Amino acid sequence: MTTYAETLAALEEQHLRRRLRTFASADQHHRVRDVDGNVFISFSSNDYLGLAHHPRLIEAAQEALARHGVGSGASRLISGDHPCHRQLEDALADFKQTEAVLTFATGFATAAGFASAFLDRSSIVLLDKLCHASLIDACRASAATIRVFRHHDMEKLASLLAWARKRSPHGDVYILTESVFSMDGDVTPLEEIVNLKERYGAKVLLDEAHAVGVLGPEGRGLAAAHGLTDRVDFHMGTLGKAIGVSGGYLAGSAAMVDMLINRARSFIYSTAPPPALAEAARASLAIVRGAEGDERRERVRARMRQLAEALAQPLPPAAILPLILGKEEDALAKAASLERAGFHVPAIRYPTVARGQARLRIAVSAAHSAEEIDSLTGALSAQ
Repeated sequence: MTTYAETLAALEEQHLRRRLRTFASADQHHRVRDVDGNVFISFSSNDYLGLAHHPRLIEAAQEALARHGVGSGASRLISGDHPCHRQLEDALADFKQTEAVLTFATGFATAAGFASAFLDRSSIVLLDKLCHASLIDACRASAATIRVFRHHDMEKLASLLAWARKRSPHGDVYILTESVFSMDGDVTPLEEIVNLKERYGAKVLLDEAHAVGVLGPEGRGLAAAHGLTDRVDFHMGTLGKAIGVSGGYLAGSAAMVDMLINRARSFIYSTAPPPALAEAARASLAIVRGAEGDERRERVRARMRQLAEALAQPLPPAAILPLILGKEEDALAKAASLERAGFHVPAIRYPTVARGQARLRIAVSAAHSAEEIDSLTGALSAQ
């Protein structure tokens, strides 16, 4: 029998062992300090609009803490359902332009809730190969039949849809994809996907985690950017990236939300998030949708143009630029070299990405200055 120590040693030898690294914010934005007091400019955070330390979010959370305390006390179906949760969900439904929204404690719990509410042994799920682990694991935990199509391969998706309809003429078929893929930074061919889903009578779940706040009118995401909101069945998203707080949500029809309330196990059996977090997220939405949100989105786009041009890379559609290095040890060495230069850009390795696809994932925030982008690209060019 293999011991834990032997397993960890094997991971170490393959350059795949992970360790926690403790950081504290060094200022109100994107500088981080480790336990030894070293300060780094971070290009790893998903706080794309730089809102996590915004005074209005902090004030909203503090006021809610004073009124409602730290915890919610129970699951929402017991006694933990608070007006703050309902107000946030109403604000999110208005933002996403859907009938209703249900929030969850985390993005992972959101994916699990979808699967437990809607997937059973009669369901067929078609997943883009690069979908997030939360979606993959949620579907695997269900009794559904799962098939994976190559990233963005619409011909393969069409053939799988034809196969699914032949196998189950009247059953539920679900296509799962993301707006912006978290490790590659590219966008899904959404219009082709919704055309195919309508042709074959399927349903689409679109994970907008890395698009909300960054893409589309008012930062509403990729579906809104292409005028496809009404043609997507499940709008999944997070409050922990551009919104700057934590949690997840599913947006769609009122009947869909009612199903989640009755069947989503990660919702039913979890203590509700603190009301203070809901209030902070609602304050963030107001910023995201307003003039300040527009200004911050434009700043992100400007920084991404600057970064891409300096590195001679194609301009990414959102706020993620991957530098693929291949070997795990090469990515670790590059990350360590950048750290010595004062930058925190962690190496991304298997199983987060495929073997031989290790990379640096550069995430840009509205908090980054043009000078900091110049410094990072200078450090990359010097190596």
